[in-house]
Amino acid sequence: MRKSFKYKLYRSKKNRYLDRLIIFSGVIYNHCIALHKRYFKLTGKYLNPNRLKTHLTKLKKIKKYEFYRFVPSQAIQDIVERIDRGYKLFFKYQKDKSVGLRYSPPSFKKTRKYKSFTLKQAGYKLLDGNRIKIGDKMFKFSKSRDIIGAIKTVTIKRDALGDFYITFSCDNVEPQTIKPMTGKSAGFDFGLKTFLTCSDGIVEINSPLVFTSGLKEIRRANKAVSRKKIWSNSRRKAVVNLARIHKLITYKRRDFHFKLANKLVCDYDYLFFEDLNISAMKKLWGRKVSDLGFSDFLNIVGHKCSEYGKKMSTVDRFFPSTKTCNMCKNVNKSMGFKDLSNREWICPSCGVLLHRDRNAARNILEEGIRRL
Repeated sequence: MRKSFKYKLYRSKKNRYLDRLIIFSGVIYNHCIALHKRYFKLTGKYLNPNRLKTHLTKLKKIKKYEFYRFVPSQAIQDIVERIDRGYKLFFKYQKDKSVGLRYSPPSFKKTRKYKSFTLKQAGYKLLDGNRIKIGDKMFKFSKSRDIIGAIKTVTIKRDALGDFYITFSCDNVEPQTIKPMTGKSAGFDFGLKTFLTCSDGIVEINSPLVFTSGLKEIRRANKAVSRKKIWSNSRRKAVVNLARIHKLITYKRRDFHFKLANKLVCDYDYLFFEDLNISAMKKLWGRKVSDLGFSDFLNIVGHKCSEYGKKMSTVDRFFPSTKTCNMCKNVNKSMGFKDLSNREWICPSCGVLLHRDRNAARNILEEGIRRL
């Protein structure tokens, strides 16, 4: 089992060293993108990553590119591999557009907005306690929990506030104590007003909408940024304040997702969800779908299930969970289900009054069990 451990680095003047590393990594990234675009324009293919690594190694000997030596070699290799993965996904989508999400080729990034670099076997040394040596500098981080397993990669990331985080990706991590089995299974239907509706009718979680609740403060901060002179210190402070508000909203949403996922995994052994088409939902309902973060929530639930020995599964998005009567299994095609104001409907076949979300959750449960 693979697991990541994320810690925040202490604020220090030595963090300028990491800041330079990230900026130089961004310069190398843009250089690689330029080479890829030129090669793609000439041949219609992308560069072989091994040839590109060899080329970058030769560039270090040229005076114009001697600052490449400042970046650890494994960080440069990771940049090349990251771009290679992006092009492979792009060409895979061009060949078969039924693979799922739409992929675009990797593009240029502003160096001041470039976020991270990754080290693998070399370039760092983990010391006693909460200390780590990167290059020739020693850094301290807030070690809130022990690092378990064999460290495979170490990633240094910078956020919009200028804070640095270190992430250890570890392999061979033993799962935590398996939660006791409850013998319960449940299907769940997502909604816009009600975030989650359970098939047993017990769990109905209202949508938190943390971004909408903080929209007034975000608008005020955006206006403060627009009033400031470009490149001035006051504008930089206003931008940092805006980033701080967005960061707080992200943390609130993530806290809600983790607490709800932990509760569901403790209460049920088998959890079934609908496979959502998030892109289509955003076209219909816009910002509200992004505010709810359905995809992030499903990822967290899947992680918790693997951690605690529970089972999570999704039902095909084309399964008519809302239109199917849970009692007689008749599919109602006459009702306008796209109108979300219709919260209840009567089955034309058996005459039962059905709640829209609860009926869908029960159908998801039965379909999930059938497929399982």
